[in-house]
Amino acid sequence: MDAARLPSWAKVWPEISIWDRATKLLTIYAQGGTTLDIFSKREGPRAEDVKAKRMISENMPVIRKLADQISNGGFTQMRQQQAERNKEPQAEGKLIFDMKARATVDEPEPYVKVSLNNRVVLADRKSARQLAMIGEIRGNFLSRKLFLATRENGFISPLDEELLGCIAQLEGVEINTDYTEEELVVTLEQLLGLTPDSS
Repeated sequence: MDAARLPSWAKVWPEISIWDRATKLLTIYAQGGTTLDIFSKREGPRAEDVKAKRMISENMPVIRKLADQISNGGFTQMRQQQAERNKEPQAEGKLIFDMKARATVDEPEPYVKVSLNNRVVLADRKSARQLAMIGEIRGNFLSRKLFLATRENGFISPLDEELLGCIAQLEGVEINTDYTEEELVVTLEQLLGLTPDSS
């Protein structure tokens, strides 16, 4: 047997070792004429295990009958109860409610809102979802101005051209006691056609 083909753990022995690949048997001839056989773990199930499983499966009706006799019918009753528990629920004669929220396809009802962090957004009144970012009020208590959502103002997702065209005149408008946030909201909604024009 070629020493290079021996398992690594077989090479550490100082005696002569012979490795049989077919039977996974390592025979060691030690000094003094004694031999030592080491059986390595085989791949796949052992032949004894395969035979035992086959014998059990072939004799399963007899095993079930004996189990019923010993348990006075309890074995079959237990298996029936387990099958009942694993059965899928039937819709016949039962009311089944889907607790998931119903997906609505209603038209959005947009309105303009100034959030607590000074962002001016177009939101849906029904779902409270943000539809578009209009801009942001920047500055301090001395001077606050509206900056529209454009790339020039540092916004990653700028307004589309149509929306921007409607409200471009409000770029840089100053928000103060003379022109409040509430008035800005009314002006934006009028320019975007969200409220009837009072003029």
